[in-house]
Amino acid sequence: MMCFTHLTPLPLFSGVSLPSSSRRRFTSFRTRMSSSSIESTTPPPPPDNGIVLGCGGTTVDFLATVDSYPNPDDKIRSTSLKVQGGGNAGNALTCAARLGLTCRLISKVANDSQGKGILEELQSDGVDTSFLVVSKEGNTPFTYVIVDKQTQTRTCIHTPGYPPMVPTDLPHSTMLSALDRASIAYFDVRLHETALVIANEASQKKIPILVDAEKKRDGLDDLLQLADYVVCTAKFPQAWTEASSIPCALGSMMLRLPKLKFVIVTLGEEGCLMIQRDSTETSESKEIDIESLVESLKQRSDSTATLPTCVSSETAKLKANGIGTLSGRLFLGTAEKIPPEELVDTTGAGDAFIGAVLYALCAGMPPEKMLPFATQVAACNCRALGARTGLPHRTDPRLKPFLV
Repeated sequence: MMCFTHLTPLPLFSGVSLPSSSRRRFTSFRTRMSSSSIESTTPPPPPDNGIVLGCGGTTVDFLATVDSYPNPDDKIRSTSLKVQGGGNAGNALTCAARLGLTCRLISKVANDSQGKGILEELQSDGVDTSFLVVSKEGNTPFTYVIVDKQTQTRTCIHTPGYPPMVPTDLPHSTMLSALDRASIAYFDVRLHETALVIANEASQKKIPILVDAEKKRDGLDDLLQLADYVVCTAKFPQAWTEASSIPCALGSMMLRLPKLKFVIVTLGEEGCLMIQRDSTETSESKEIDIESLVESLKQRSDSTATLPTCVSSETAKLKANGIGTLSGRLFLGTAEKIPPEELVDTTGAGDAFIGAVLYALCAGMPPEKMLPFATQVAACNCRALGARTGLPHRTDPRLKPFLV
């Protein structure tokens, strides 16, 4: 069993001084953005009424980079350390706020140094924290993240906050204020009981709902029934549907969840795959095997392109073996080819992708623009340690081709 006593959380503002040799390698909780986002350009204005309400996890991340992941009972040294805010919802809304949206977060922290640091960091990025619940006692949630430079992977060990959030923590009047004029509601399923109350209210108010289906969690099935949009990880579709392949699993999700307008699965360096429901099916629409269609899209995609691209099918009757057919379109998005020397950490890449999807939905981007944009935002984030350090601002020149 590995021992993490050397990573025991310290007060974030304790004023601990490091030797000058270490100070160059260790960065603080208050780091805001990568140097590449300092250079400014003038993008189009953000969408009018681009208001996102998010409900879910916000944490403190203790990120330690190591040359290689340790074996049991090993003692190793980190090569760098960063302490900063994390959590799916906190990261995704930070991303959306940097892109220009108005973001409100419902979550829970404790009145400790870590909770205060989380609030300060979110506020500095423009996220409205007035709807967060602050417990007088207990602990703020935190996560140890071990970043393996050899395999370019990260391992997360999460400690939940205490006491946990329950629906009665959020007065009804506060929930209504949070939903006021919201363009979209987003849930990472971390606080499922509270999230379901908010999602039901949002659904009644005809506010679109996006669900982050990272993995099977308590309450996920209920939230999926209310979802208009779903973004999921590569492992989730087949785990949830037991389908034989990812394309068939996406088709199964669309058939099981008739309210869904689209579902996206993120595939890391392989990009992403999306099915969009289409109600314009005619009797002349072709029936096409969904797995064969994915292969044809792969052949059409530009394998030489370094920046993200997207190819799509025509509207068709998408057939998934043993599952059924649905009318829709299939979209294949490629990922940016990041040079190995620039790839630092994939922590939070999925949250960055979702933050960009939230922006794209508010901006009315078609899928052909949304997928490359979201993939580019995620790629920017992979160039720095931690889930937020590399999140680009809308003025980042790397985003300009995707925002025009």
